[in-house]
Amino acid sequence: MNENIIKSTSKFLSLVLRHAPEKIALTLDENGWANVEELIIQCNKFHKKLDHALLDYVVENNDKKRFAFNEDKTKIRASQGHSISVELELKEIEPIHFLYHGTVDKFLPAIRKEGLLKMSRQHVHLSQDRETAIKVGSRRGKPVILSINAPKMHADGYSFYVSENGVWLTDQVPAEYIEF
Repeated sequence: MNENIIKSTSKFLSLVLRHAPEKIALTLDENGWANVEELIIQCNKFHKKLDHALLDYVVENNDKKRFAFNEDKTKIRASQGHSISVELELKEIEPIHFLYHGTVDKFLPAIRKEGLLKMSRQHVHLSQDRETAIKVGSRRGKPVILSINAPKMHADGYSFYVSENGVWLTDQVPAEYIEF
């Protein structure tokens, strides 16, 4: 398959499944699931070519596993990263080690002052390893990796969740739990 088409399709799916389903008049249920047939019809109706083969390929081969099908592949949703309100039915998990967040220098003054905030998303995204955090931070320039004392945060009452694709999620990370 053509890499440009795959990348373009993945970005478009991120847009409509995480942020703006209304762009193609797509309906998501309260848990963020879209009907696969409706998604394909609406994408094509709005001039974004999509069929089952391309959708299957993007879901199965996305390096970050951003999307997931239900068991019978009749529904699809984004695994995390929504700016729209959806209930992902995540179970709280106790972190047993430090977690990491990749960012860049220009955001450090605000992070030192306010900590990590979810901003327009439903959660702050954290990685379980430094390598993933480096990839995330590299998207905006030279990465800076922050270490998060997640066990201490959890002991102090903060909740943590893990998305279907292994991203750790929390509502905020106050600055006192961050090693810069």
